[in-house]
Amino acid sequence: MDFLDISKQRYTTKHYDPTRKISDKDMKDLLEVLRLAPSAVNIQPWHFYVGSTQKAKEKILPAIPDFNIPRIQDCSHFVVLCAKNKITDQELTAITQKEDQDGRYPKKEIRDTVDSHRKIFAHMHEEQGDFAQWTAKQTYIAMTALLYAAASKGIDSTPIEGMDFEKTDEILNLKNKNLKSVMIVALGYRAENDSNADRPKSRLSNDEVISSID
Repeated sequence: MDFLDISKQRYTTKHYDPTRKISDKDMKDLLEVLRLAPSAVNIQPWHFYVGSTQKAKEKILPAIPDFNIPRIQDCSHFVVLCAKNKITDQELTAITQKEDQDGRYPKKEIRDTVDSHRKIFAHMHEEQGDFAQWTAKQTYIAMTALLYAAASKGIDSTPIEGMDFEKTDEILNLKNKNLKSVMIVALGYRAENDSNADRPKSRLSNDEVISSID
């Protein structure tokens, strides 16, 4: 199945089959997709918390409003996607050092230029006062990769913004970890009575969302 077919078929699942669990291999693959997700200047400003046990679900449920509780209770796994509130120059240099170790820089001059430019971008967003918004945007890129990677494996998903972010941050002690929660994604397999499964996909037409630049 190519990516267009996946895009046509994927939908947001409303009800999960609690008896079906994602295999360890498939879940490992999905987490690897998250790790490999692209981000601006490869800043990777995120951390992902994964839960699957009843204990983990009960821990996070106080941050979930009533209308979304079934998604967490019945899913196989959930992932809390978090973005960094700030990134130090030392952390940025560590990214460059890892890239260097992975063989990305044939010359020291190239490595040093990339390191400098990455810090310029980060400092720019700090000065503009939109650093947290910028890192959240990067985390959404990772979320999208997760949704479509899951669909490619026949795994259903639900991106959830209907949550108490402050409560989530409190539960996971994120403020002391320089993180903020951005969203939760539920993963699993649709229940037979999932009403969204039978609804045709509906999007605005090409003419309404796509224009040519002349």
